[in-house]
Amino acid sequence: MNTTLAHQLAGYSSSFQFEDLSKEVVHEVKRRVIDSLGCALGAWNEEPCVIARNVASDFSAKNGSTIIGTKHKAPPDWAAFANGCCIRYFDYNDTYLSKEPAHPSDNISAALATAESVRATGRELIAAIALAYEVQCRFCDAASIRARGWDHVTYGAFSTALACARLMKLDPEKTRHTVNIAGVACAAMRQSRAGELSHWKGVAFADAARRGVYSALLARAGMTGPAPIFEGQMAFEKQLGVSLGNVGEKFKGAPEMILNTSIKFWPAEYHSQSAIEAALALRKELGDPAKVKSMTIESHDASVDIIGSEPEKWKPATRETADHSLPYITAIALLDGEVTEKQFQSNRFSHANVWKFLENVKVERHSELSSAYPGAVANIVNIDLVDGRRLTKRVDFPLGHAKNPLKDSEVEDKFFALVEPAIGKNRGKKIVDLAWKLDEAANVDELMKALVMPERNDQR
Repeated sequence: MNTTLAHQLAGYSSSFQFEDLSKEVVHEVKRRVIDSLGCALGAWNEEPCVIARNVASDFSAKNGSTIIGTKHKAPPDWAAFANGCCIRYFDYNDTYLSKEPAHPSDNISAALATAESVRATGRELIAAIALAYEVQCRFCDAASIRARGWDHVTYGAFSTALACARLMKLDPEKTRHTVNIAGVACAAMRQSRAGELSHWKGVAFADAARRGVYSALLARAGMTGPAPIFEGQMAFEKQLGVSLGNVGEKFKGAPEMILNTSIKFWPAEYHSQSAIEAALALRKELGDPAKVKSMTIESHDASVDIIGSEPEKWKPATRETADHSLPYITAIALLDGEVTEKQFQSNRFSHANVWKFLENVKVERHSELSSAYPGAVANIVNIDLVDGRRLTKRVDFPLGHAKNPLKDSEVEDKFFALVEPAIGKNRGKKIVDLAWKLDEAANVDELMKALVMPERNDQR
């Protein structure tokens, strides 16, 4: 079978050059690198990030990749895992919404680690990142897998594998086997996002990224993988119970799907972003939250299913549950007038007064909002006051959405807010300057060196 999806993906991965990318795509990749590195340094001291870094730091490699924040070079697949944990953990990196939701900047850890290990240029890295976005987003458009119990990171093994194969300059046959190897063991269970959430919610894609790098390394050395990996009798479509249809035909021309993705303005699950914005607007109108008797959030089906239906969402016991709880996120925006990392500390999300307030918070499905999804990511927040009045606010396209994008200065502001407490303004500015000039870089060495965290929080 020479027209399988794996063949099509392998052909597409080398079908364009950096020069074929639009100026808008190149610029957007740079913005996502800045955003992702800010998320990574901001979450650097969080428990699962420390765990991943400690494990990865036990291993060194001759042609290794730097673990962000350190000078240590680990095998590139382990570096992709450790760095991916940091990029993703705060749930603050970018988002794509379709039949299956995704956080496509998760791919950057794999691309960055591989680029460093093979001495790729900045232009080659940008093209690989654009490719990864294209693959993951096109797969998300093709089929939803979460309803069948599989996690969205499953698609990430394919997107990272292709990005790494391109950076390694593998030929189409070895690229196809990279896809085959990645696919045979990539299916991730959706349980990582159900019930009381754990560390794994924030590191599941990092594991997919690790597999993508690992698959490319094996294929480069000559390892072959089972085929056809998508259409076969015991392969991806049969095992996951989905059809990817004609997704292979969508891969034409230079990548551009990154332009349809959204940057988060608040550190919480994306379906809650418009609810946060609505609640903050109501807080300004209201003034004193003590006037509130109850709250009702009207939302679309995806939001209700993912972050607004399980009982754990009304009594979040972990950070991971809190930042994936529509009732908590919306309520705390109203109560505190802000949504930052402080709202996801245990002394805040488990406070008795907060849980008491959540007893009077309801989440309801709204058919119009559901029909508008994913084009719009709307929420309607209603608050009933003790004096009998009702205040209502609807937001369709939250700040940072592809249809309401952040300015470059706002992307930088988000970056600085995340990194300044650890490395100071001047060092943060150096990282931003290097990222804006990524297409001029001979390699990523200077960028990785700029990311080293100080031994003490001395604002150097």
